[in-house]
Amino acid sequence: MKAEILRLLREADDYVSGQFLCEHFGVSRTAVWKAMEQLKKSGYAIEGIRNKGYRLVEADTGTPDANRYGKAEIESRMTTKYLGRQVVFFAETDSTNQKAKLFGEERRENGTLVVAERQTLGKGRRGRKWESPEGENIYMSLLLYPQIQTSSAPQLTLVMAMAVAKGIREVYGTDVGIKWPNDVVLSGKKICGILTEMSLEAEFISYVVIGVGLNVAQQEFPQEIRDKATSLLLETKKSVSRSELIAEVIRHFEDLYERFLIKENLSDLREEYNALLLNRGKEVRISTPKEEYTATGLGINDNGELLVCLEDGSERAIYAGEVSVRGLYGYV
Repeated sequence: MKAEILRLLREADDYVSGQFLCEHFGVSRTAVWKAMEQLKKSGYAIEGIRNKGYRLVEADTGTPDANRYGKAEIESRMTTKYLGRQVVFFAETDSTNQKAKLFGEERRENGTLVVAERQTLGKGRRGRKWESPEGENIYMSLLLYPQIQTSSAPQLTLVMAMAVAKGIREVYGTDVGIKWPNDVVLSGKKICGILTEMSLEAEFISYVVIGVGLNVAQQEFPQEIRDKATSLLLETKKSVSRSELIAEVIRHFEDLYERFLIKENLSDLREEYNALLLNRGKEVRISTPKEEYTATGLGINDNGELLVCLEDGSERAIYAGEVSVRGLYGYV
């Protein structure tokens, strides 16, 4: 109820009457009053005037984002049809991906979004540790039950990278791009990592979990990644609501995801992805367990593989797997 109250107050041009809220939720005036008091304790400035109703005085300013960051705030900003409508929020957890996988085993609602203020065991690709300081960044995982071939599931990582880039552009009005396959990059440095995991039953997908770690307001990074990691605050000098950013990312993902499901590949999204691809038209160094060579990035194919042009003019498709692709003169 609190999330819906916030949504109603945020969208209203004037006061929302207590009687309307009682009828809308089918509860007593006392229940509405208690919900308002709980929201005030969470940091919302809500004005209540007798015979007029309630009004949200400060929606986005005045109160630190961390004070309001939670289930009700995130759900109240969702405009999706079904993804992210059910939020499970943790002040601290081991890993949002781990929690989402547990929920997948329990068959929780499709599109359930797990969000944490802090992770103690966050991880990235190849089991690398993902630093998860409190009160600064976004750590979230989305639970899905896609009826697709197992070979198509890894492409969802690229779909989420597109959604993150589009969401950031929407909220911050700044250009961000993607380093293939799924690193979201700003000013030549990584601001977001994405980890997709799936569970199989026989040869079919039981569930898919897509985890996102997005550096929003972090200002200090460990020495070993300082030259290739940054945050949105450091680069844009803008402070925004993390909840708003989450809602925009999930909104874009829902649209892209539904288009992806039609053909179970990236054919309808390929042009949009390539427009965001920072490796396109650039020389890259490709490292595999067997060889290392230089090529020029051309864009992705329908399956999300990176097409490159070799020095002899021939083309090759690179599958992510254990391949490392780096720019010749930097991270990108």
